[in-house]
Amino acid sequence: MRAVIFLLAAMIASVAQALNLSELPDASFAAKSQWIETLAAEPSAETETILIWLLEGDLYYYQEQNMLVRAKRDGRNLVLTAIDGSDLGQVGRRDAKKIRVNNSLRSQIKRSIDLLGLADADVAIRSDAIMRLYGNLSYEDNAVLKTRLNVESNASLRDHLVVLDAHSTLLGNNPNEHLYALARLEGDLSTATVDSLSRFLLRDNLDTEVRAQAEELRSDIDSDLQIWGMSQNLFFGLSLGSVLLLAAIGLAITFGVMGVINMAHGELIMIGAYTTFVVQQLMPSAINQSLWVAIPAAFIVAGTMGIVLERTIIRHLYGRPLETLLATFGVSLILQQAVRSIFGPLNQSVVTPDWLSGAWEVNAALTLTYNRIFVIVFALVVLAGLWLLIKRTAFGMRIRAVTLHRPMASSMGISTSRMDALAFGLGSGVAGLAGVGLSQLTNVGPNLGQAYIIDSFLVVVFGGVASLMGTVVSAFGLGIANKLMEPWTGAVLAKIFVLVAVIIFIQKKPRGLFALKGRAVED
Repeated sequence: MRAVIFLLAAMIASVAQALNLSELPDASFAAKSQWIETLAAEPSAETETILIWLLEGDLYYYQEQNMLVRAKRDGRNLVLTAIDGSDLGQVGRRDAKKIRVNNSLRSQIKRSIDLLGLADADVAIRSDAIMRLYGNLSYEDNAVLKTRLNVESNASLRDHLVVLDAHSTLLGNNPNEHLYALARLEGDLSTATVDSLSRFLLRDNLDTEVRAQAEELRSDIDSDLQIWGMSQNLFFGLSLGSVLLLAAIGLAITFGVMGVINMAHGELIMIGAYTTFVVQQLMPSAINQSLWVAIPAAFIVAGTMGIVLERTIIRHLYGRPLETLLATFGVSLILQQAVRSIFGPLNQSVVTPDWLSGAWEVNAALTLTYNRIFVIVFALVVLAGLWLLIKRTAFGMRIRAVTLHRPMASSMGISTSRMDALAFGLGSGVAGLAGVGLSQLTNVGPNLGQAYIIDSFLVVVFGGVASLMGTVVSAFGLGIANKLMEPWTGAVLAKIFVLVAVIIFIQKKPRGLFALKGRAVED
């Protein structure tokens, strides 16, 4: 064991060349920088260990055995550990000298450790090292990057190494190398590349051809970023539209069939979200499967509550919209307070399943998060299910009959009172499904529903009462319009502009985009 330790010490001393180990503690920072560079040029597990100890402030020179060790304080003594991990026991503080570094050397050490990480057998470690190297490169790193590029087998990591190699090359002074590096950066839209080009164009001694190509590349990247940024905003608009669709589609059913202004609709959404939270609490060891249990559970809980609400309160207030509005507003306050009493006033966090965590990175400018993709798909699936239910089933035919002409439907033997309760339960159940979707995007709290009740009514009125197609077009249209305007106006002004536009539209077309005949419209 001692022979191995001395062999390692001899190896380290040999790579240090002109700087002896005994001189290292008192050497200048410039000399230490050269020593670090020389040491990092000989990649090995021992080299990485020494650099990590040096970065952590634990690297000492042990005079008695002329070797580098790790030292930890234990009272007035130092506990020494050799490079191979063996315990060297305790010595006095004066028996080992600390090798001190400054911030500049720490940056160099971090870069050296990351460069060594490029050769690790673990793909994840190599990937992490590459990500850390962005923005922390020097021209001298170019040789190491080229070496690693020639042997890297992972296609994604090779692409990153190409970009890192180009960034490092731009730090040099050779115009031919600059042109080569700029050519390799074409199509890369990362923030690191934009920053690297910006710093590169600030240099005064650039070749004319190089500067022209760099400026052209920067202009092309800016144009591409605008296009992809628009795509990102479009994706956010689709996800917002999906949330509005889920929140409003249930309201469109109840409002269209019964003409009821249900101010408690937002609280039914909240109940669906809390149902998701409760299901996760009951299934702590099966979080990845809990969402599939929460979907039918939220529909049943919210739908049942909707039927109870219709049977106990709303059925006595048909034809009196003002009383209905006030009554359901009171119900919303009761439900909010009930949730505060049961779950507390603070927001509850719903755990996102592993299969919804992360994102699909199309490129550096467009990232599609899996939870938003899920909400979009979920909203479309709910919409398709509702369409099939209303258009292809006897239950749906009865709802449409009651919506179009209630007296005639009643004369044909349809129990309009029963259909009112079932329709209200269906709309409330869909509101519960909206809560499940929202739980994957935001925290669950007592005021969750209040954030969407006004937008839900806006979507229903703008699209056309009792029109599923109008609700879809309205929800996605308003969501996309909001997100496309936000970069220029900000979130608040964008919402105000959309609201003003809807008000102006309703003035011209009171029945909305897709007007249907029905009791709510005729009244």
